[in-house]
Amino acid sequence: MEQPGVFSTFHDAATEARYNETARTLRTPFVRLYAVLFMAVMLAYSVINPLYLDPVENARLAFWLGIGLMCIGAYIGATFWQDYVRHPMVDFTALLVISLIVARINFVLFDHLLHIHTNLHAVGVINRLAITAFAAVTLAGRPHLFLGWLGCDLLGWLGQVIPEQSVDAAVVYALLSYLSGALVMAAINLAVGRTSRAAFMLADSLDAERARNEELVLNMLPTTAVERIRTGQMVADSYADASVIFIDMVGFSKLTKRVSPGHLVELLNSFFNHADACAREFGVEKVKTVGDAYLAIAGGNIPSGNSADAAIAFARAVLSGVEELKRVAGVDEVGLRAGIHSGPVVGGVIGATRMAYDYWGDTVNIAARLEGTAAANGIAISESTWLRANDRGAFGPPMMMTLKGIGETCVFQAVVEEADLKMRPAAA
Repeated sequence: MEQPGVFSTFHDAATEARYNETARTLRTPFVRLYAVLFMAVMLAYSVINPLYLDPVENARLAFWLGIGLMCIGAYIGATFWQDYVRHPMVDFTALLVISLIVARINFVLFDHLLHIHTNLHAVGVINRLAITAFAAVTLAGRPHLFLGWLGCDLLGWLGQVIPEQSVDAAVVYALLSYLSGALVMAAINLAVGRTSRAAFMLADSLDAERARNEELVLNMLPTTAVERIRTGQMVADSYADASVIFIDMVGFSKLTKRVSPGHLVELLNSFFNHADACAREFGVEKVKTVGDAYLAIAGGNIPSGNSADAAIAFARAVLSGVEELKRVAGVDEVGLRAGIHSGPVVGGVIGATRMAYDYWGDTVNIAARLEGTAAANGIAISESTWLRANDRGAFGPPMMMTLKGIGETCVFQAVVEEADLKMRPAAA
C-alpha cells in the first residue's frame, strides 16, 4: 500500500473509504467525550452568569447557551446514527454552528465586561481554540475538509466582529491571534491524519498477512482442527464409515525418463489441479499427494451422504481428464487408475512442524493396494464399497485377489470408457 502525500488520499477508493470509516469509528467515543466536556463548560457558565450579570444580559446569555447545549446534544445524538461514520459533513456542520454560537456568547460577555470597566488582561471567556481543536481531531484525515471548516469559521467570526467595531489595532491583534491558533490546529490536523493513516496502513497490512496465513492454514488443516490446535487440544478423530480413494498415474516412472523436469511438473500440476476441482465438485476431501499419487477421502471432515457413491463419482470425474493429460504430456502413454475401499478410519494431526491432517488405518492401506490392481483408466473397489454403492452396474463380477499385506480380497473393477475420457478436461 503506497503512502499518500500530506494532502492526498489513498489511491484506491475502497481503501480510502475503509480508512475513513475505521478512523472515524475509533474516534467516535472521544468525539462524544469532547462534546460532553464542552457541555459541562457551557453549564458552568450558565451557573456562574447569574452571579455577575443583570437579568437582561443573563437572559441573552442563557438563550445562546441553551441553543449551544441543544446543538451539542443533537451532535452527540447524531454520533449514534448507524451511518454517522460515513458522513463527515455532520461534524463539519455541527462544529461550525457551535463555533458561531460560542463567538456570539463571547461577544455578549465582552460587552458586559467592557460595560463594567473590568481589567481584561486575565479574561479569555470561552476559548474558541477549544472548538478548533475539537474540529482538528474530529476531521483528522480530511485536511481539505478541515481547512474548509477553518475558512467558514473565520468568515463567521469576521461577520460578527466587523459590524461591532471599526477595524483597528484590536481587530488586527485578534485576527493575528485567531490565525496563529488556526495554523497550529491545522498542523495538528495534518499530524493526526498522517499518523492515523500510517497506523491504518500497518494494521491493514497485518490483517492482510493474517488473512493470508489463515487461508494457508485452512488449506492444510480442517477448520475444526485449527480451532482445537489453537486451544492446545489434541486433534484425533474417528470415522466409522468413510471411503478412501487412491489415484495414481500409470507409467509415471517411465515418463520421468522421457520428458524434462519442467514438463513433468506441468503434467503433475495439471493432474492435481484437475483432481482438486473434482474434489470440490463432489464434496470429497483432499488428504495429500505422494509423488504422482493423489489421496482423498469421502465421509471424513467433509460430510457425505453416501461416501461410496461420492468416492466413485469423484474417481470417474478425475479419470475423465486423461485425454487432457495426454495433451499436456505430449505422449499417449499417460493413464490413471483408482482404488477405493470403505470402512472405519482414524484422522488427526501429529507433530509440531509442517502439520497436516492425515488419515490412518486398514481402510487407507487397502485402498492403496486396490489402486495397484486397477487397469489403466480403471477403478478397483472393494466389496465393502460395492455393497455401499447404489450404482453397481458399471462394475464387473467379483474377483478374488491377493493383496500384499492384506490377503485374499474380493475386488470389483470397472474401466472408464473412451467416450467418458473425453467428457471433462483437466483443470489448468
